[in-house]
Amino acid sequence: MPGEKQAAVKYYVGVDVGSASVRAALVDGSGMVVAHAEQPIQVWEPRPDHYEQSSADIWAACCSATKEVVRGVDARQIRGLGFDATCSLVVVDKQFQPLAVNCEGQNHRNVIMWMDHRAASQVERINATQHRVLNYVGGAMSVEMQPPKLLWIKENLPESWETVGYFFDLPDFLSWKATGVTARSLCTVVCKWTYTSDRGWDDSFWKMIGLEDLVKDKYEKIGNHVLSPGEAVGRGLTPEAARDLGLPGGIAVAASLIDAHAGGLGVIGADVRGHNLPCENQPITSRVAMICGTSSCHMGVSESPIFVPGVWGPYFSAMVPGLWLNEGGQSATGKLIDHVVRGHVAFPELEAKAAASAHSIYTYLNSHLDLIKKSLPVGFLTVDLHVWPDFHGNRSPLTDLTLKGMVVGLTLSRGLDELALIYLATIQAIALGTRHILEAMQAAGHDISTLFLCGGLSKNPLFVQMHADITGKPVVLSKEVESVLVGAAILGACASGDFASIQEAMAKMGKIGRVVQPNHEHKRFYDKKYKVFLKLVEHQREYRSIMNS
Repeated sequence: MPGEKQAAVKYYVGVDVGSASVRAALVDGSGMVVAHAEQPIQVWEPRPDHYEQSSADIWAACCSATKEVVRGVDARQIRGLGFDATCSLVVVDKQFQPLAVNCEGQNHRNVIMWMDHRAASQVERINATQHRVLNYVGGAMSVEMQPPKLLWIKENLPESWETVGYFFDLPDFLSWKATGVTARSLCTVVCKWTYTSDRGWDDSFWKMIGLEDLVKDKYEKIGNHVLSPGEAVGRGLTPEAARDLGLPGGIAVAASLIDAHAGGLGVIGADVRGHNLPCENQPITSRVAMICGTSSCHMGVSESPIFVPGVWGPYFSAMVPGLWLNEGGQSATGKLIDHVVRGHVAFPELEAKAAASAHSIYTYLNSHLDLIKKSLPVGFLTVDLHVWPDFHGNRSPLTDLTLKGMVVGLTLSRGLDELALIYLATIQAIALGTRHILEAMQAAGHDISTLFLCGGLSKNPLFVQMHADITGKPVVLSKEVESVLVGAAILGACASGDFASIQEAMAKMGKIGRVVQPNHEHKRFYDKKYKVFLKLVEHQREYRSIMNS
């Protein structure tokens, strides 16, 4: 913690709500994380494709983590608070009490998680309308967005629908809890709810899909007061929230961001001078921020709107003010790697050997791959093993919820070597999926030269190197591993008035740590892997056609 000679330092608190935990950080004006804490949050999976959480549980975790990071700090030095969170749907009644999002009537489970796919039939019907708002989500809405979930609630939980007071995106729920103001962030409503920065809500869309009741009350339930990310909300932190969080009352609270967008904010604007990168002296539009954790998001910005089939957006000012955002994504990445590794018959052996060597299972797997590669580059070990990674459907650029995962090249072997190989092939498949997204963006008009990675998977050197080699682009890692938390703190810094703009805060608080260059000698191998990758989905669609004929 800072000493007395640093008494004039200004601090900002960033709070990040992920899928399984809440993290908080105390960040200084240079973007350095001074203190960090984490609290788990509960997830319920009552049936396949249903994932639920509790807003009360989430807020309690936010309070615990925040109190921990500010313990012992002079409250006068804490200037602002920013939240980011997953784009999950929070449902409360007119008194802001939680309402059930489940058939069991469990009111405390009032959050439909972002990765919940219960509304598959609803999103199919929404996409069949071909309404003009769908042009801003790559031509087809994702089941992970909010309109299909709202429609599911109306059709399946009429009691909750009749008594609902407000539907919040989780980032907006947190800013409401902190300030008592029901304003929504432009980021959430534009990216997940079909709001547009120039026209606002489109009455005809909601009426066409059967949610005309949201129009009747002038959108009070889903938001009719919208703020730009980083803009100060209301009069700042309420006395009650200040007690809950252990922060001084009245400090600035920022309009929030979706977690991936906060990660983008934390890395994409960093000063790259002196690193010999192709994006040096080029506009920020030559960069893509990749936020990789449970799932992955690929964030690219442009000065004018670019419509990319199968990629969400363009969204104006949804991440960086004044620029249009396109957002690609993969529905399961970290979750997929865990699924593949932990479900393998050799996992108990891996777990025991990793524990004996005092390493994580992934560090051990990376070392094991180095042992078995012999004279080959590690990546070449999968010459006969190929994975299609859409075990939870395809978000981008195919936008096909019905796609399934595939593995080609299995044998009867059941040992640790085979586990290491399927782990490697899965990481490569995720990187090949990133290449697929980048090629779609570039074909539509983006000019991308450099990847900026953050999130949990960016800590895995094999994951990072495979992305560099397979995309052929250098990968920049931030100095602060917790870039999402830095992004949230940037919001608080802007709300406090200590920085003139988001762009200024991004440049001063985002720092480069390490650059990973692609090995261009491996290009031919990965070009062939990519051809196989694309063939896999062709074959899946072909055999489906046969079976459905």
